[in-house]
Amino acid sequence: MMVYGGIEAGGTKMICAVADEQLTIIAQESIPTTTPEETLAAIFAFFDPYDLVSLGVGSFGPIGIDPTQATYGHILATPKQGWQQFDFLGALKKRYPETAFAWTTDVNAAAYGELRQGAAQGKDSCVYLTVGTGIGAGVVREGKIFEGIGHPEIGHTYVKRHSEDMYAGTCPYHGDCLEGLAAGPSLEGRTGIKGQDLPQAHEIWGLQAFYLGQALVNITLTLAPEIIILGGGVMNQPHLLAQIQQAFLKQMAGYMETPPVEDYIVTWGLPNKSGIIGCLLSGKEQVTAHD
Repeated sequence: MMVYGGIEAGGTKMICAVADEQLTIIAQESIPTTTPEETLAAIFAFFDPYDLVSLGVGSFGPIGIDPTQATYGHILATPKQGWQQFDFLGALKKRYPETAFAWTTDVNAAAYGELRQGAAQGKDSCVYLTVGTGIGAGVVREGKIFEGIGHPEIGHTYVKRHSEDMYAGTCPYHGDCLEGLAAGPSLEGRTGIKGQDLPQAHEIWGLQAFYLGQALVNITLTLAPEIIILGGGVMNQPHLLAQIQQAFLKQMAGYMETPPVEDYIVTWGLPNKSGIIGCLLSGKEQVTAHD
């Protein structure tokens, strides 16, 4: 059976799916991300029964995206043990040599999924920011995933520290970058309580909104996307969106005109599906681009 495949490759689990010509998912499986050997064995067991036309891969990173470099297709300086410098794309291509491949980050894939079928439909540009165990952002400009010498790593940009925040930060590389101060582990690190168990009235949410609102100001001032989409586990707190929107407005201070904040800063339109849909779309487009 000829199908289109997708892998949303996260550091905790890998979502594998196959879809028909209309990109309707016909089979899907979640595979724990353990060692490369174990994980690939499970991935191959899932895809081997199918005749893959294409395989779109959105991977945790950072990853090598320059086809002219030896690191293309590799997972690079990840904190995920065993995956540093691993040639993930190369292993997949070796298994499926007749298949067309698309290769990008998991958050870029999610941004593209949201642009084509989610909260950014009808737009030419968007930024998708996921806030969970880490913070990552995917960027789409002029309808295409944005990449330069590498892919954007907005989660590791620096933010101005709140005057009352003495927390050192959780990032093993930068300490108090955006991810270090505002990803899920920072909530537990400050309070001793897991994020999903924190009450709505806890003062930590105001601090969380301060940092995320500041990050969205920086994104707006540098990339000027038509819409910013928020996803990830931390955004499962329904009250947090309004706090982030208000923090954004306060810190932007009227400097740059944007659409109304409730239309400009939104939550994902494809909850928990943005990434795999983006992978399937980008994979299929690798085939149509060469027809």
